[in-house]
Amino acid sequence: MTDRAAARAAKNTLASRFAADPGVAAVGLARQATDYVVRVDLTEADAGARVPADVDGVRVVTHVVGTVHAL
Repeated sequence: MTDRAAARAAKNTLASRFAADPGVAAVGLARQATDYVVRVDLTEADAGARVPADVDGVRVVTHVVGTVHAL
């Protein structure tokens, strides 16, 4: 079981790694069943190839959300 603190640390690692990547719209936490996971929102499906399946034992899931525009 992955706790919130471990997931938050993994999220911070990925957020730093992908801060300048135009294919990554956001990095956050999500719950799946009883575990926390890191969720990476992508602007394009091809960017998913650069995202690891896990970071420090915390599972990473990706979702293609498309381009994000300011309101």
